[in-house]
Amino acid sequence: MAKQKSIFACKNCGAESPKWIGKCPACGEWNTYVEETVIVGAKNLSSLHYIVGAKNLSPPKPQLLQHIDTSEKERIDTHSTELNRVLGGGLVGGSLVLIGGEPGIGKSTLVLQVALNMKKRILYVSGEESAQQLKLRSERLKMQNEECYIVGETSLEQVFAHVENVKPDILIVDSIQTIATELAESSAGSISQVRECTAMLLKFAKETDTPVLLIGHINKEGSIAGPKILEHIVDVVLQFEGDQHYMYRILRSIKNRFGSTAELGIFEMRQDGLREVNNPSELLLSQNHEGLSGIAIAAAIEGVRPFLIEVQALVSSAVYGTPQRSSTGFDLRRLNMLLAVLEKRVGFKLAQKDVFLNIAGGIRVNDPAIDLAVIASIISSNIDTAIDSRIAVAGEVGLSGEIRPINRIEQRIGEAQKLGFKKIIIPNFNVKGLTKFDIEVLPVKKVEEAMKHLFT
Repeated sequence: MAKQKSIFACKNCGAESPKWIGKCPACGEWNTYVEETVIVGAKNLSSLHYIVGAKNLSPPKPQLLQHIDTSEKERIDTHSTELNRVLGGGLVGGSLVLIGGEPGIGKSTLVLQVALNMKKRILYVSGEESAQQLKLRSERLKMQNEECYIVGETSLEQVFAHVENVKPDILIVDSIQTIATELAESSAGSISQVRECTAMLLKFAKETDTPVLLIGHINKEGSIAGPKILEHIVDVVLQFEGDQHYMYRILRSIKNRFGSTAELGIFEMRQDGLREVNNPSELLLSQNHEGLSGIAIAAAIEGVRPFLIEVQALVSSAVYGTPQRSSTGFDLRRLNMLLAVLEKRVGFKLAQKDVFLNIAGGIRVNDPAIDLAVIASIISSNIDTAIDSRIAVAGEVGLSGEIRPINRIEQRIGEAQKLGFKKIIIPNFNVKGLTKFDIEVLPVKKVEEAMKHLFT
């Protein structure tokens, strides 16, 4: 007869222990063990196999490496250019995709919008919202799919029963933290429930070749809630992020077994749902900063997509003893490094001044090529002199004040030319083999040379 007992499981790797320990011996993380209740003698989760309708499949047999078919599977079009780009061209049959993000950022809206756009049979399982709430959202989105089935369910066994009845082309689960199986005796969202439910959904996806989309919660540290093994199990991990006070949303690929993790999708949150932003440069650049100091235009790259973005800086005398350093959308440690370069190599004394930096639009940029634009905006604010709004800047700044080469330079120059810029400052090293452009290209080797072009 099954008996209940308590164990302690690591939130990071899933390792179990009969008692609480401070440091996990498996992954080395501290304070990650939490208590869970399990049933001793319960049936193995493989007994769920019959539910997914794949029990008659023969088990896979070992194959010689040279005999394995490597022809790429046909991808399923999601009818969303931005989502297709991040996925690597569309949904792959039998893939398990996890979408994470902060509460209220628009995860459910994105997934429902995709489900209503696709002319496929969809089963949307919601453990958080009722069918009536999803109906109201679909009316707000002004979309309709005659083969989109909605069910409010939190039991994994019932989910598979609905799958048997509907036989969907795509299964959507919102969210994985609300789903629980009766064979794991713990509350929904616990480590064992998330791990086992995801493993069974993966088994279903692979055996029936059905794509499964999971929505996941994130914790206060910003990582996806549940055991770290959750991200290892799934094929694709997407992060939906953005500031709720801004209308832009960024979809990043953290892990992708079927494509690049360097891609980026940009959406605009509106009353009638998410609108794809095909040309982010025109939206991220304000048109009214003529004559204002502290603003520089950077030619950035995210994935393979070039776009121009506005870098804003404010430098003022420190009111208190310790100067403030604040950054939004840019790494604060890198900002401190660039300020040290300005102090040591260029001769600007900013040690007793407050420096505030902002990347316009509320998005976060990790491209090192915006270093030069950051320095230009800081100097512009410090000397209160505006930079010509028709000049774009691209370049990585080294510790000795040199302008280091950057990648995809022709795409950056082409984007600036397309948006009507007259000049662009680039690293001198990138001039070699450069194609002819209608825009004037200004190569520089050091920060001082760039400043002469900008302020003389």
